[in-house]
Amino acid sequence: MNRREFLFAAASATAALPALSFSGKLFATPTSAPRFLLVFLRGGYDCNNLLVPHSSDFYYESRPTLAIAKPDAGNPNSAIALDANWGLNPVLRDSIYPLWQRKQIAFVPFAGTDDLSRSHFETQDNIESGEPTAQRGNFRSGFLARLSSTLPSVPPIAFTNTLPLSFQGAGHDIPNISLKGDTKPHFDARQSAILTQMYQGTSLAAATADGLALPNTVSQDLRNEMIQASRGAPSAKGFAAETQRIATLMRDRYRLGFIDVGGWDTHVNQGSITGGLANNLRNLGEGLSAYADALGNEWNNTVVVVVSEFGRTFRENGDKGTDHGHGTVHWVLGGKVNGGRIAGEQVAVNQQSLLQNRDYPVLNNYRDTLGGLMGRVWGLHDSQLQTVFPQARPKDLRLV
Repeated sequence: MNRREFLFAAASATAALPALSFSGKLFATPTSAPRFLLVFLRGGYDCNNLLVPHSSDFYYESRPTLAIAKPDAGNPNSAIALDANWGLNPVLRDSIYPLWQRKQIAFVPFAGTDDLSRSHFETQDNIESGEPTAQRGNFRSGFLARLSSTLPSVPPIAFTNTLPLSFQGAGHDIPNISLKGDTKPHFDARQSAILTQMYQGTSLAAATADGLALPNTVSQDLRNEMIQASRGAPSAKGFAAETQRIATLMRDRYRLGFIDVGGWDTHVNQGSITGGLANNLRNLGEGLSAYADALGNEWNNTVVVVVSEFGRTFRENGDKGTDHGHGTVHWVLGGKVNGGRIAGEQVAVNQQSLLQNRDYPVLNNYRDTLGGLMGRVWGLHDSQLQTVFPQARPKDLRLV
């Protein structure tokens, strides 16, 4: 039995007991206490092909190969209309769209940080620290750690290989459990040749060739960047496979969790309703839907927030992908979430509204939005919120 199997076996064996942190402190948290899970998409996912601005002609001009078709009841590959302006990627039809119909998910576009570096690592650290960008001084203090210290009776856990920055500096032990999957290549040259021959002359021939050729079309430096941007986080496929175990631990023992999901740095051959991004979104959606189902009635006491360090460029690049951007779309899910709506400050999606003529602007700072949300979830007062997010201006979007 490896370390990961041992940890999960131990967790399962003690699921009926009060949660015990590494410091030995017993948590007597009521079953109905609020649960909060932060899902961090490392690599900067393309929010424009998740929440599709289908009323914008500029969107279709900017993405000749990547744009998702306007909502059309006769076209299952078109965007699913959420309102007059926004649609959902159809790969989420069976997972996230039912949550929308039940008003258990809201999207916050034009969201993010004021960090304009467009660096994966700098912006990820900036977000996890939760401190003002211009005055960030403690590089080993994360906002979830400060929240955990503010809420000593709320047992925390990170579903990560190592303790993430967001949970560092708490002053007490926070457990972490690795969910990292296999990242080794699955096909060598001989196997690739066999697969190509197998699908030759079929409708899957082109997709097979594209998939097998991708490693050879991307430079080594770019491949390294895509891997490094994930910082060892498991893929979305790995996330979908682990959500049942995450739900068991969050239902029975823990109330404040963090997980990161890698593989979102889509510079090349990004795709729209097929390809790498669509596969990641499908797996992420299925994982979140399975998480909701596995929690049962406790889904009503749960809030899940999905964030990423930044969005992507609004226009596609010459390699049929997108590059590092700025504003993104955050997700807020839960059984009692005030969902079925697009929340927060918005602006028309056109060339004039772009930041530096390339990105979504950030109109909903994550520190303000999360501060307002946490205030409602746990009833935190202003001084407590200032401890978690120094100098933030918590904005209550009435998401719960």
